[in-house]
Amino acid sequence: MIPYGRQDITAADIEAVTQVLRSPFLTQGPAVPRFEQAIAAYAGAKHAVAVNSATSALHIACLALGLGHGDRLWTTPITFVASANCGLYCGATVDFVDIDPATCNMSPRALRAKLERAREQGTLPKIVVPVDLCGHPCDMAEIRALATEFGFRIIEDASHAVGARYCGEPVGCGRYADITVFSFHPVKIITTAEGGVAVTNDAALAERMALLRSHGITRDQAAMSEPSHGPWYYEQIELGFNYRMTELQAALGASQLDRLDAYVERRHVLARRYDRLLEGLPVTVPAQLKEGYSSLHLYVVRLVLDEDGKVSGRTHREVFEALRSAGIGVNLHYIPVHMQPHYRNLGFKAGDFPAAEQFYREAISLPLFAALEEAEQDQVADALWTLLTPSRTRPALAARTVEARDSA
Repeated sequence: MIPYGRQDITAADIEAVTQVLRSPFLTQGPAVPRFEQAIAAYAGAKHAVAVNSATSALHIACLALGLGHGDRLWTTPITFVASANCGLYCGATVDFVDIDPATCNMSPRALRAKLERAREQGTLPKIVVPVDLCGHPCDMAEIRALATEFGFRIIEDASHAVGARYCGEPVGCGRYADITVFSFHPVKIITTAEGGVAVTNDAALAERMALLRSHGITRDQAAMSEPSHGPWYYEQIELGFNYRMTELQAALGASQLDRLDAYVERRHVLARRYDRLLEGLPVTVPAQLKEGYSSLHLYVVRLVLDEDGKVSGRTHREVFEALRSAGIGVNLHYIPVHMQPHYRNLGFKAGDFPAAEQFYREAISLPLFAALEEAEQDQVADALWTLLTPSRTRPALAARTVEARDSA
């Protein structure tokens, strides 16, 4: 089975982790701060706070921005549930903004319309969480302008987008978002096994997130309520969590970071090759903004369905299952969050966000990872041609492969 995503672990990665295993520290040592400094420098941000998952990063980002009971967080329905759950963890009300059918990211037009209605009703959000789906940056300049006009804060969920750029600057530089979150899950661009990071240019936000990730405990005398009792002394000054990243994870991440640009470049080569191999099929891919340079975490195709919901006589599910049966580990990113049972119980229903729901009916994520071989990519393309076109119209695989190689 060709997976849709797979980590790439090298001898250098193994040696980096082994060095930590031989060191005095498995947690709370020097590797995490070094990794944080490297990520902050790469993203062009002043501060980075590494944690055990991007979900944890989203949670402490919300808390650092003061999200709580009575507040509102808005995000996109086409994302993993964590982008919305982080608001519920804080006791806030969560709502969604429909996607742009072309880019499949949060629609600035839909956001403005919803904000104008909310202003009239006195229900403006405190935080908006745009998500860089597939690694494609959102229209962050427009969202930043809306934040200024309507008074909300921005957490950019760039879980897919480490290594991406927007308007010539790294995603995470802080020009548009108050806090940006990256994920290092094994299927992401680089991995720490599990892990995430929040980057920001605001020292106070970084300090608060660092406190929250470790039980709300401080050893900083300036933050304590009374003089120190001795060198052992610490105080828990608020309710925090155990969201720390281990030294092992940080060492792996720092080693992987050295190859991040090469990984993204390889993904672009493979994506251009897919574009050529699939040309002529009844599929589309999400558009990318001209201001953006995607990290291409995912290569998503959308089936062009007829009015009966079929393509070449097959339903979306039939195409998906046939690809799996052919040894191709396709996936679907994502089920619209508002259609999950927990969110339906909160009052959401089918029809609330039609562009997101249409995306769900059509989308399939094809295998894409740095170590994907061209022969495997040919296998994916040939399976799609077999499924989606009559055999008499299929160009020879060899001819398409040559064209794809020449265009890459």
